Amino acid sequence: MIPPPRTVTFADAVEAILAAVRARGDTTVIGVTGAVAAGKSTLARRLSACVVSTDNYLPDYQITAEHLRDLPESSDLERLAKDLASLRSGQGTSIPRWTFEEHRRVGEQRVEAADVVVVEGLHALHALPRQHIDIAVFVDAPQAIRWQRAVAREQAGDRPWPIEYLEKFFHTVAEPTFALHADEYRSGAHFVVVNEPSNRAQPL
Repeated sequence: MIPPPRTVTFADAVEAILAAVRARGDTTVIGVTGAVAAGKSTLARRLSACVVSTDNYLPDYQITAEHLRDLPESSDLERLAKDLASLRSGQGTSIPRWTFEEHRRVGEQRVEAADVVVVEGLHALHALPRQHIDIAVFVDAPQAIRWQRAVAREQAGDRPWPIEYLEKFFHTVAEPTFALHADEYRSGAHFVVVNEPSNRAQPL
């Protein structure tokens, strides 16, 4: 049984999580989840150069109803679990490549094995990939702050979505869908990372 998660600030998260990695002394897969714009990707990149995003396992939007697109059942989490198992065993693997320009899988990309592998995304701690994750991390941030970050990302060209559509998707699809699983993901985490403006070194 996993003990209650340890709560750390975003500024202290990398040091705390990598200390746990060093204590294991073995190839480690870190899972990082959190709601939209919580800071998952930023934290993942600071933990390792080997990052697998669950976005690459999203469904083809053209054949998936909008309200179903962020459900874990709609993503190819079986493939994600298989790919993580390979990386955890020290073997490089080919993973899907999915783009927000076309909203579908457009090919494959090679990921080489590393001592520390990070999988990040809305459903990184779902039961299927979770069985191949050694350290589980839940990134928490207030909704108002996350919305500001999401808008800033769009304005910076992160995704080719109009702000009006982003607002609709954020409030009617992404938020309620993640909320269905948030308590489960949080309770199964080793670390809860609090990412609020009061913390230093805030990411967008």
